[in-house]
Amino acid sequence: MPPRVRNVVLAAGLTGAVASCAVGPDFHAPAAPRVGSYLPGPLPGATAGVAAPGGDVQRFVGELDIPGQWWTLFQSPQLNALIDQALQHNPTLVAAQAALRQANENVAAEVGSLYPSVTGSVSSERQRASGAVFGSSQAFLYTLNTASVSVSYGIDLFGGVRRQIEQLRAQADYQRFVAEASYLTLTANVVTAALNEASLREQLAATLEIARAQQEEVDILRKRIGAGGASGADLLQQQATLATTLASLPPLRTQLAQQRNQLATYVGVTPAEYDGAALTLDAVTLPRDLPVSLPSRLVEQRPDVQEYTALLHAATANIGVATANMLPQITLSGSFGGSATRMSDVFSANNEIWSLLGSVTQPIFKGGQLVHQRRAAVAAAQQAAANYQATVLSAFQDVANTLVALQGDADALVAEQNAARAAADSLAIVQSQVRSGAASYVQILTAQQTYQTAAIAFVKARAQRYADTAALFQALGGGWWNRNDLTTRVSDCCKVQE
Repeated sequence: MPPRVRNVVLAAGLTGAVASCAVGPDFHAPAAPRVGSYLPGPLPGATAGVAAPGGDVQRFVGELDIPGQWWTLFQSPQLNALIDQALQHNPTLVAAQAALRQANENVAAEVGSLYPSVTGSVSSERQRASGAVFGSSQAFLYTLNTASVSVSYGIDLFGGVRRQIEQLRAQADYQRFVAEASYLTLTANVVTAALNEASLREQLAATLEIARAQQEEVDILRKRIGAGGASGADLLQQQATLATTLASLPPLRTQLAQQRNQLATYVGVTPAEYDGAALTLDAVTLPRDLPVSLPSRLVEQRPDVQEYTALLHAATANIGVATANMLPQITLSGSFGGSATRMSDVFSANNEIWSLLGSVTQPIFKGGQLVHQRRAAVAAAQQAAANYQATVLSAFQDVANTLVALQGDADALVAEQNAARAAADSLAIVQSQVRSGAASYVQILTAQQTYQTAAIAFVKARAQRYADTAALFQALGGGWWNRNDLTTRVSDCCKVQE
């Protein structure tokens, strides 16, 4: 391409890049709600406590940061191993990571639209021309060789391309936080499922212990009936109570099996392949210091809020794209090359060929299509803003609910511990009185039922306290900003040939 032509193309492109503006609204992240607390009243400094397993006092510590691996605060190597396995093999997380890589590649591809498009071509054409044109009776055979380079550049005068890149970058941000939310949800689900499994095991063990004690009472009654010290009605009542207790075992075993099946899915294996060791509540330490982030920081910490921030950003950028489509589109194109009958002469000065074209395209009439597309983009941005606001409100609700639950869990554990202790003492006294003949079997049946209910309720209250502690870490965002291990490695089960 001659220097004068090249300079015209480059100058025009540079002028367009510098002078162009981006139409449409510029995005600004919405401000966080101006509230100083999560609850209507002041948050207590600590929960209640009781001298029982899982009964430690928990302190609410403002501005205490959340570690990226928050589940390690439970100090359970077995729980840590489960989560590590889930992070390596869970297909949902792998899918979220693949979607993030796809979004980043789409951004990189669209950035190429800002640069000129350069293509090269080489052709060789064999032709036969009639000699009559040259006053000859013989035809002429010759080969025409052509080589050229073409340059095309669309000037982004109104920023439509840049808004499209901005939109794709916002989509990549969205996919990033989808991946972070998948990571947080997966880890929280594994913790909750493992704690539920431990709770069900302890409920099952407590029920079996109660059934064993009730069977002993049945055996004692049979001996006393033989000695004339008890009636058949007493035996039937005790057998009915034992049968009721035994009937509660199959549902517990079913729930336990289903919970293990759920854990298998989380860690990326089938139920038949899952061989995770049974977790016990005694092997889990209750975190004593609980973080309470400032409300103004919650919107930055929650992955789901960041997801909807990115969607709002993308919708805002799309307004600019739709606006730019209504305005003139300017394209510069040029080509330079040579044409000769011999390849060695193609690049000689006498055989060079070139062209330069500038075009302006302005939509005039499209049946209102462009106008309505822009209006649709504006409505989509309004929808995204409303969805963002709803997500923020839900985030604050989650934290508030969890803080209330943690206080209630501690109070419930104290009450259930007292109830279980009183029920155990009462049962022991009634059993002693029955053996000495000072109490009826109606009394022991009542005491057994009370103790059974209290024992199971204490196990549930203890497990619920652990689960709600995990829920608080999840509600506050899970500390994703303190880690950088959202690996892009694809597990063997999900590899695709490139």
